[in-house]
Amino acid sequence: MKALIITSSLVLIIILITGIYTMTKAKTETQKYEVLYTKEKFEIRFYPEAILATVEMNGTYDNSRNSGFQVLAGYIFGGNEENSQIAMTSPVRMSGNEKLNSMSFVLPSEMEFDKLPEPKDKRILLHKSKPMYTASVQFGGYANEAEIAKHREKLAEILNQLRIKHSIQFEFLGYNSPFQPLNRRNEVQFELVDFNPNEFIDKMR
Repeated sequence: MKALIITSSLVLIIILITGIYTMTKAKTETQKYEVLYTKEKFEIRFYPEAILATVEMNGTYDNSRNSGFQVLAGYIFGGNEENSQIAMTSPVRMSGNEKLNSMSFVLPSEMEFDKLPEPKDKRILLHKSKPMYTASVQFGGYANEAEIAKHREKLAEILNQLRIKHSIQFEFLGYNSPFQPLNRRNEVQFELVDFNPNEFIDKMR
């Protein structure tokens, strides 16, 4: 009987946590993109221009992500010259190598670049991303360097099989709070080089 009560309580807690994070996700703006092709967890997308807040960090993904997140979170939670709050969006974007990484927050789509509050932390760079075509693969769970590397290699293999040129540099996209244990979404993506969407779609028909 005691075990049944404990099990029922755990199930209720999981349901409540899932509900809370589902509500939070519904209120969080996700960066806009257009899906041009999809097969299982693989997608080709077009991203329009967006406004980013970016900080560079020394070290690998595993030992630099927390410090980068704290810097950028400080900016959107009032660490700017106007002391204004900026809504959190998803995903958090990371790129780099074993020695130097960058982390970016995508700023809300209604914000105007020339009216952005200036960061108090001068390590933060405000800039616009260029419109681009990308290829991505999605995976769940908590991401770490090993998982990211595995899916990066998987994505590169798919693109090589399709004979699609891509950049050497890749990005990791994380969509969830670290406190969300369920239904996590992670992605690895490459920017595509000299990509012609019409030719690709015709080829895949």
